[in-house]
Amino acid sequence: MVMKRLVIATDNLIEQQFYKAGADTILGRTPEISVRIKNSGLVIKRFKTLFYKNLHLFLEEKYSKFFAPFKKIKGMDENYIQEILQDIQIKLATMQGTKFDVLILYTIVLSSLISKMRDIQFKDSIDEVVKRVKSKNNGISNNEIKRELDKLSMRNNKNISILYNLSYLDGLAESFNFRKVAQTCKIQKGKYINKTVKLILKALEKHEFATISS
Repeated sequence: MVMKRLVIATDNLIEQQFYKAGADTILGRTPEISVRIKNSGLVIKRFKTLFYKNLHLFLEEKYSKFFAPFKKIKGMDENYIQEILQDIQIKLATMQGTKFDVLILYTIVLSSLISKMRDIQFKDSIDEVVKRVKSKNNGISNNEIKRELDKLSMRNNKNISILYNLSYLDGLAESFNFRKVAQTCKIQKGKYINKTVKLILKALEKHEFATISS
């Protein structure tokens, strides 16, 4: 019964604001944007299997062994695994002496792991945005670009929203050697990176014009 609950939690946490089950569709963090990518469902299935096969290790509290297979995910290494383990140990220490549901702990663990993976993949896309903005206007500083990116993220801009999840799928597809899926992701990422670059350049030009006018 516990195992079944953990399997359901795995599916929910992986798919949440990311993948539409059975539709080969990658969602943005907001529902207004989505991209259909053929065979993306096979990538997600392979990713879920990493969790399913090791659930017994989680229940036995062998967290190091539970996390070990995730080092095959692009960008994940021993340092990141140790960071997540330390995070979990801190959370466990705060729960000491209190009765808690194993499902709650599993949700915390998975959320930490998935967030770390997403951020690693997204960083590559952000670096590319910065590079392309500077290639258009070398006078713009990294801090200015970052400020505009933060504003777009806070407003849940649809281009950033879908780019975040396309980057994640790209990383997973590469990790599991789904080359065609990864290639499609890169094409789609390029499209939304360019749209983001245009938004940033437009915002900075507007700001520069307002400064000159005042």
